[in-house]
Amino acid sequence: MTAVAATQRPRFSLWVMVAAGGLITALSLGVRSTFGLLLGPIAEGVGSDLGDIAIAVAVQNLLWGVSQPVAGALSDRFGAPKVLSAGGGLYALSLVLMATANGPGTILLTGGFLAGIAIGAASFAVVLSAVGRNAPPERRSMLLGIVSAVGSLGQFFLIPVARWLLDSGSWERTTVILALLLVPIVFIAPLMRAVTLLTTETGEAEQDSSGVTRVQAPTLAEDLRKARRAPAYLLLNAAFFVCGFHVTYIGVHLAGFVDNVGLNASIAATALALIGLFNVFGSLLVGWLGQRFAFTKLLAGIYGLRAVVIGLYIAFPVTSTTTILFAMAMGVLWLSTVPPTSAMVTQQFGPTNAGALFGIVFLSHQLGSFLGAWLGGELFDRTESYAAMWWIAIGLGVFAMVAHLLITEGPVDNPPPGRGLGLASTGAAVFVLIAGSYAAFATIPEASAAEVADGEGFVSYCALGPTLHGP
Repeated sequence: MTAVAATQRPRFSLWVMVAAGGLITALSLGVRSTFGLLLGPIAEGVGSDLGDIAIAVAVQNLLWGVSQPVAGALSDRFGAPKVLSAGGGLYALSLVLMATANGPGTILLTGGFLAGIAIGAASFAVVLSAVGRNAPPERRSMLLGIVSAVGSLGQFFLIPVARWLLDSGSWERTTVILALLLVPIVFIAPLMRAVTLLTTETGEAEQDSSGVTRVQAPTLAEDLRKARRAPAYLLLNAAFFVCGFHVTYIGVHLAGFVDNVGLNASIAATALALIGLFNVFGSLLVGWLGQRFAFTKLLAGIYGLRAVVIGLYIAFPVTSTTTILFAMAMGVLWLSTVPPTSAMVTQQFGPTNAGALFGIVFLSHQLGSFLGAWLGGELFDRTESYAAMWWIAIGLGVFAMVAHLLITEGPVDNPPPGRGLGLASTGAAVFVLIAGSYAAFATIPEASAAEVADGEGFVSYCALGPTLHGP
């Protein structure tokens, strides 16, 4: 352990950090949310299958996750401003390079690998960890909710902008303009400069000879040893995997889904924008509730409600109205999982290594994102239907709800001697769950878009197949 003064404060006002963090998140995730609209035009523009472009988005999510623990650790060590500035610059460069692509390979390299690493350094995980470690415990949930709420406005505003740009020009021009919108991150990031505020949440407090209270802060290696065998932390990783699967599948493939059932493409853009808008309310609501109720119960409720909302959406005929209602409901449940999940990591281990430890949890989120993006395109190419993906999403929502009900809140204790369930085995179990779902649903026959649009609905089709409704 290392001794650190417990009386240090943020370099700037905490509210300045919250505002700056919200704006950075709005730009970063707002641009990222437009990839669902870009998917089809890029595939058409470079003469590629949808699945070939979807794999680039899947790789982007995977690299975002892989780079996140490293970005978090660098943020813990050198400060959030340097990491966010570098990430914002690289993010803009990756989109400019992507606009020059003439084949799926270049899209994979620029929009997949390069953009994924950049987003990892310029995303809300770094922002939330910086705000969380400098926020008093009694205000942490609300402040993280405000950052997430402000960040959601980026999706609300930038998706209609991207839709208008695509309708009035090429995907290449749209991508370059989106890249320019990322440049301000480099100049906003210095406002996130702060000195870690430690409390007795971590380690043991003591006074030195001068009377200054100090805290014995754990090293990253010590926290990692605790984390890898802590059931509460492992369950948090498994549940956040589901969050990534949900939001990326819907964000990337909702446009293709509504087109598949015969609805106008503008419905998807409107729906995705509304998800961003209603996520503002959801993040603020959960931030407020997090100061009054257990995080585990809140998160269990969110994932359970996601399963219900998705189930209702596919149980009824898919129309413009039901799609808009679905978007509004999902928006409330969208990234409202992030503030309590981030707060739980800080609650479990304290603020010292919160960036790296939440980065690992976010890696799990991005593994889910990878499968949500890739599996959606893969299953559609095989079956010409998104039905299987909706059913997998429902099952995973129930799984995440149960996982949170099994978590015990509070600081994580040192693990007892001996072997225990580790991060690798937990991740393997989740992958087996997805692989089994894929194997089970890969043979589902194609649903007729006309039937769905005309009111047959997915539930009866997926249950009984084309033998009931005809070819």
